Amino acid sequence: MFGSGAKQKNAAAVGCRVLSYSESGGHLVRRQAYVIKYFNMVEEKNILLTIAYDGTDFSGWQRQPHARTVCGELEGLLSTVCGIPVELFGASRTDAGVHARGQSASFSGRMGIPASGIVRAVNDALSQNRLERIGEIRIVSALEKPMGFHARYDAKGKRYRYRIRNADSADLFLRNYCYQVTESLDTEAMREAASFLIGEQDFRCFLSAGGNPQKTTVRRIDSCSVEKQDDEIILTVSGSGFLYHMVRNITGTLVEIGAGKRPPEQMKQILESRDRSKSGHTAPPQGLYLEEVFY
Repeated sequence: MFGSGAKQKNAAAVGCRVLSYSESGGHLVRRQAYVIKYFNMVEEKNILLTIAYDGTDFSGWQRQPHARTVCGELEGLLSTVCGIPVELFGASRTDAGVHARGQSASFSGRMGIPASGIVRAVNDALSQNRLERIGEIRIVSALEKPMGFHARYDAKGKRYRYRIRNADSADLFLRNYCYQVTESLDTEAMREAASFLIGEQDFRCFLSAGGNPQKTTVRRIDSCSVEKQDDEIILTVSGSGFLYHMVRNITGTLVEIGAGKRPPEQMKQILESRDRSKSGHTAPPQGLYLEEVFY
């Protein structure tokens, strides 16, 4: 049985107001008119969030001590909104400067607020001012999932997009949102090279040092397209999973092929080598977007 202090604390977490109690003969006696029992108001929920964010001013997704991260920012707000300590589990640990249109993250706990209320409350808190009504992070949707569902471990695949601006001069106002390459790039050569990436194979050659240890470097790429759109080249990659810096290293290699520094067929040799030193440079984070997580 809760004492009055504990009862008031737990009720406050879901927006209840419990007034004073006193004990008489071992029983709680209500001294004021209005009491709502805490455990009748809340239930265990498992929430899946879809999240968009501008990664420019964040030190990546994953929470870090003494650094501003997307996960850390959201956990603080969600804990306030839901009235419980929230620990988010993201489907992808995006790096500093990387953006997302469809990051997924899940959390669970006993809460009274509905999923739709979480979206509204968090987005209002994230808005920079009442005129813009939007901040650096936005909750796109919140869905209740069965208990045991996990945003990372239940993911079946992901889709990333990488933006390359290919123009004679750089655009100051796009510096945080694309890779700006002034050399002319041959998209046909890039497209030919990208075709070697399709299928299940060892992508160790695109794994950067510094990531978490991997049991295997075999991954499956389902599609990899290279499309020219005005002065931009859009690389879109979908697959079962990705190694640390894999998409950025693929992009850097394709840029070198597009610039004529490597022939397209060298992509096959790079893959067979399983050697990071054989592939191209790591493209900057600013052009990378996590588009969608598949379940």
